Amino acid sequence: MYRILADAVVALHAAYVLFVIFGLVLVLAGLVFRWKWTRNFWFRLVHLTMIGAVVFEALWGITCPLTTLEAFLRQQAGESFPEDSFVGYWMHELLFYQAEPWVFTTGYCVFGSLVLTTFLLAPPQWPLSRRTPQS
Repeated sequence: MYRILADAVVALHAAYVLFVIFGLVLVLAGLVFRWKWTRNFWFRLVHLTMIGAVVFEALWGITCPLTTLEAFLRQQAGESFPEDSFVGYWMHELLFYQAEPWVFTTGYCVFGSLVLTTFLLAPPQWPLSRRTPQS
């Protein structure tokens, strides 16, 4: 059971990363192709918050809670982290790279700055703003 939960956590982690990366790609494409849905307030706020959490963790030296939870679950399953699981192995190959911590912190900060810049320069459509009918 712990192994399945650990695999689910690492899959969630991968989905988180993919949402953050492709969210920015879609916002930029939306600017070019004038896709209105990429200006959705909730989509943009969630996207900005997600990369903001990553930047905060990196700047403060906090280990990602998903990584911590996965390690705990793998330990409970009696696995060596994560080589004993097919899903865990390939998700880790996708997610984790060997580099100095400052490389990741710099990358997260640059990416977060890009997301914030698009949020400010191409702001989302606020949910409470209404167009008033013209007389």
